[in-house]
Amino acid sequence: MSLLAQALAALTGHAAGPGTAGAAGTAGTAGTAGAASSYALRLGCGLAAACGRHRQLSAISAAAARSPPRTFLRALALANHSQTRLNHHHHHQRMPPKKAQAVERPLLGRPSNNLKMGIVGLPNVGKSSFFNSLTNSAVPSENFPFCTIDPSEARVAVPDERFDWLVESFKPSSKIPAYLTVIDIAGLVKGAAEGQGLGNNFLSHIKAVDGIFHLCRAFDDSEVVHVEGEVDPVRDLQIIHEELRLKDEDFLTKQLDGLRRTVARIGKGGGAADKAKKEEFEFLSKITDWVVEQKRDVRDGDWNGKEIEYINTLHLLTAKPVVYLCNLSERDYVRKKNKWLPKIKAWIDQNHPGDLLIPFSGIFENKLSMLETPEAKADYLKQLQTTHEAPVPVTSAMPKIIVAGYNALQLIYFFTCGPVEVRAWTIRKNTKAPQAAGVIHTDFETAFIMAEVMAYADLKEHGNEAAVKSAGKYLSKGREYVVVDGDVIYFKAGQVNKKK
Repeated sequence: MSLLAQALAALTGHAAGPGTAGAAGTAGTAGTAGAASSYALRLGCGLAAACGRHRQLSAISAAAARSPPRTFLRALALANHSQTRLNHHHHHQRMPPKKAQAVERPLLGRPSNNLKMGIVGLPNVGKSSFFNSLTNSAVPSENFPFCTIDPSEARVAVPDERFDWLVESFKPSSKIPAYLTVIDIAGLVKGAAEGQGLGNNFLSHIKAVDGIFHLCRAFDDSEVVHVEGEVDPVRDLQIIHEELRLKDEDFLTKQLDGLRRTVARIGKGGGAADKAKKEEFEFLSKITDWVVEQKRDVRDGDWNGKEIEYINTLHLLTAKPVVYLCNLSERDYVRKKNKWLPKIKAWIDQNHPGDLLIPFSGIFENKLSMLETPEAKADYLKQLQTTHEAPVPVTSAMPKIIVAGYNALQLIYFFTCGPVEVRAWTIRKNTKAPQAAGVIHTDFETAFIMAEVMAYADLKEHGNEAAVKSAGKYLSKGREYVVVDGDVIYFKAGQVNKKK
């Protein structure tokens, strides 16, 4: 018999076992039984309220009204013990296991959505011509090593078929795509880290950008002098990387020497601030060993979350993401053949595995950008394919380069759509919904309520917002939602109380 059944039997006088049946039924006088009845009624109702939720306990409450105090107290003890066992069972049965909290690893670089790519390379490799083609701006590109003294900056629209489809579907009065900011930086030369050429100025310009288009030259042209005398793009890549690494080496060594003296003064003791300094010294020692002793770029290291947060405070040149651009002759680009490309690819795979290499032709892109009409551009491309017997149609590399730069900066965007405006809003990867809303207006982040989200693929598949809702794919998301590239979002925010 269960403990709960025993409790019920004890109250009604039907407990199991010999000699127990009459004991409960005959105990006490009539007056005692009446008083006990009243007492048991009160305690029994309390028992049902305190221990309740199990439907059998209501029977105990009713039986308590007819039972003397001693019998009732025994039943109360049994019932309480029974309920404790029930609670223990339900606790183990119903409580789901705790989910492991996912730890978000921070990204290398500034935590901003206003990031810039800088064009870096030796003099006369085609940086300014590339910049001109990219932006259709008029930066001087004369055949002189330092003709681009001050960095030139421009914004270029990020090409995206999704944005074009949304514009076509909503037919808005205004359309604003995502933009990539690109800066043309004058050429570095060997010895720039020691101040050769205009080294220190140019290195400071590189420090101000967040990612690098590393441009090297793989074309021969007697009219365009090479600062190193002959064309060798692999050597050129090594020169630039070494100059950037040497600048970081100089900076890290000085920082480590100063911090070492500070830690020595602290000794073995110290409070929380002193322990933080010691931890900083450990981080800096590890980073310095990687750059100085192992001669590696910071971006190629395997760092944990705390180390990445510390690295981001240092603004190191070798921590910046790199996209490699190889400048070919028009003929080589159209035919997709060049003797240096396999060697460049092998060098990147050996030293910076996973980095992207994009071949392009500065002279081709420059000519194409000067043509004003789509018809003129199409004729030029067809003519090149025929002239050089190209195996595939000729296309510009600029869209691929722009998207690669945008992705290298860990940038994505979401869309807001309507008849007034279709707009792409730039954010960094792993941005949550309130912070994404804050890109539109800071008040939206402060008073964030929810985000109504459609995936672009769902909107395109179903055709319109109403159809997406009918399909059950129009989702309401809260503060912890991480925005996905291409989300179409409508934010809801409350009233912001401004301080008077």
